Amino acid sequence: MKIVVDTNVFVSSFLSPTGSPRQVIDLWKKGLVTLCLCAETLKEHLLVLARLGLQEEPEMDELLALIRRGINIKFVAIEGTLRVVADDPDDDAFVECAVTAGAEYIVSGDRHLKKLGCFGEVKVIAPAEFLRLFQNK
Repeated sequence: MKIVVDTNVFVSSFLSPTGSPRQVIDLWKKGLVTLCLCAETLKEHLLVLARLGLQEEPEMDELLALIRRGINIKFVAIEGTLRVVADDPDDDAFVECAVTAGAEYIVSGDRHLKKLGCFGEVKVIAPAEFLRLFQNK
């Protein structure tokens, strides 16, 4: 199963080691889902994590190593032309990444993305909801 994970899920996975965002990230680490990334989404993830001072966390080294090796990751290039999240245009990259990669879900707690609900075949769902769906598949 291919998913795009919004930055707030990555941040929350650092802040709550037992919460549903961490469980979603753990599914990726275990190879049970494929994380879809593009340069734009990866850049946002890393900038926000660094801005919050999380770059020194041991988890950051593990994430970077997995990303560098391309473990359970599908990298795609996007054109940056999709405009669907009017309230937060930076979120368009997550939608375009998901569409380009053929992802089924964008896992996010972001209110702008959640308001979108879906785009084409891609559904935007919260981490806890994704976990419920994953367990039932």
